[in-house]
Amino acid sequence: MNGPLAGIRVLDISNVIAGPFAAALLGDFGAEVLKVELPGGGDPLRGLPPHKDGKPLLWKAVNRNKQAITLDLRKPEGQALFGRLLPRFHVLVENYRPGTLDRWNLSKEVLWKLQPKLVILRVTGFGQTGPYSGYAGFARLFEAYAGLTYITRAPGEPPMHPGYPIGDPVGGVFGAFGVLAALLHRAKNPDAPGQEIDLSCTEAMMRLLEVLPIEYDQLGQVHEPIGNGNAYVSPGGMFRSADGEWLTFTAATQSVFERFCRLIGRPELIADPKYANNPMRMQHQHELNAIVTQWIGARPFRDAIRELSEAGVSVAPVYSNRDIAVDPQVVFRKSITRVEDADFGSVAVPCVVPRLSATPGEARSAGPSAGAHNAEVYGGWLGLSDAERAALERDGVI
Repeated sequence: MNGPLAGIRVLDISNVIAGPFAAALLGDFGAEVLKVELPGGGDPLRGLPPHKDGKPLLWKAVNRNKQAITLDLRKPEGQALFGRLLPRFHVLVENYRPGTLDRWNLSKEVLWKLQPKLVILRVTGFGQTGPYSGYAGFARLFEAYAGLTYITRAPGEPPMHPGYPIGDPVGGVFGAFGVLAALLHRAKNPDAPGQEIDLSCTEAMMRLLEVLPIEYDQLGQVHEPIGNGNAYVSPGGMFRSADGEWLTFTAATQSVFERFCRLIGRPELIADPKYANNPMRMQHQHELNAIVTQWIGARPFRDAIRELSEAGVSVAPVYSNRDIAVDPQVVFRKSITRVEDADFGSVAVPCVVPRLSATPGEARSAGPSAGAHNAEVYGGWLGLSDAERAALERDGVI
């Protein structure tokens, strides 16, 4: 493995997206990640669309840069094998409901007896404590509890979720960050004992929406939905070009607002007291947005994007995944890269983010099939014979 985390070994027994995403981020930067799934069905994410030829594409993307084995941790024989594997690893990622591993005879005390310096990342919807700790946790719940769903809509319309379960990868990012913080502490304190990371994905979403608590605390103000308007900058919003395409525009700073005014031949707006600064412009957002609507609506999409961008005004096209794939910036930077895949030869996935100059990460392979590395791990690592592995498979342990 290459990358700054080369030499770190991660055992990922989590499912669906949040926990596996955290482990995959560590794998991007060189950690050796072993994915563990139940025999038979495997990770439930395998059943989520899209599929090609019966193969789960989302699973392949979320679980990139991993090896995979099957193991039933609910069975004593599976727990025994797990106990032999764990000492090889520095990090354990799990996202079962609090108390589940305890019932499987794998409490943190047992884990730390097996590997005293183990970093345990526990990913749940609401955390290890509190009245909601035993509740099921899925992205739409995190988004709703944290306030994202409430503000994602036009005024008077029903709340909306994003078109992708964004709460899961957001939790995963915070999970990977927590693991790195714990590993840094270990590097500074080599004799320190193992550490448990209690990650609530709802709290991760709340951290992302950091203005909501202080807004209510200090102003008693409910952050109401504004649809495609901009709650912080004026003018700004979603606008449609003459040929019917959508783009998002924002006069993010005073200088950008002034550039826009000059571009459209309205320099007098700069000197108008109503538009002297952003707080004043927010009071007149509707009339300013009407000016933007008229200017953009009179131009073809590509012309509007080009003129605004060349003038240094903040604008972006509203892309589909098809548009992203052929965008010149994406192509130039290889923001979408290809990785090896056992089923399709290679598949497209996002690049490693961020880019380190001296120790860059690497996207190497798509998520493997269930148990793809059983022979290597159980035979090579643990020394089980073919007959022993066959018996474990027959009994549903691996």
